[in-house]
Amino acid sequence: MTLSAHDKELVTETWTKIAPKAAQIGGEALGRLIVVFPQTKTYFSHFADLSVSSPQIKAHGAKVLGAIGQAVSNIDNVSVSLSKLSELHAYNLRVDPVNFKLLAHTLLVTLSAYLGAEFTPEVHLAWDKFLALIATVLSEKYR
Repeated sequence: MTLSAHDKELVTETWTKIAPKAAQIGGEALGRLIVVFPQTKTYFSHFADLSVSSPQIKAHGAKVLGAIGQAVSNIDNVSVSLSKLSELHAYNLRVDPVNFKLLAHTLLVTLSAYLGAEFTPEVHLAWDKFLALIATVLSEKYR
């Protein structure tokens, strides 16, 4: 999915509002993923606690949002920016690529909850396209 200049501007602008709460938002989005899509628990079987309030879930969610922040910082070259992460998930962790789309969905829901009225349909569309791009990039090494 191609991001227009306006999409990139909206994502970057919104990220400045999200960044201070990135760890919290990431933890909540990952917690939602595990609750709403329980099949994703298999990737976190090494965690002692899979509850939404788990410190391990929160910490991993913070890592996820850190990677998204990296992608925002390199929005014109997301593929190169997330290449090593794509390799890790494909070759070492062997995560089914459909899970990237599921996480994108729970992240959109979480962003909507945090941003409220600022999460306009236009911002929603820009983030949906951006997260679809990230999911595609993370799936590149599977081909």
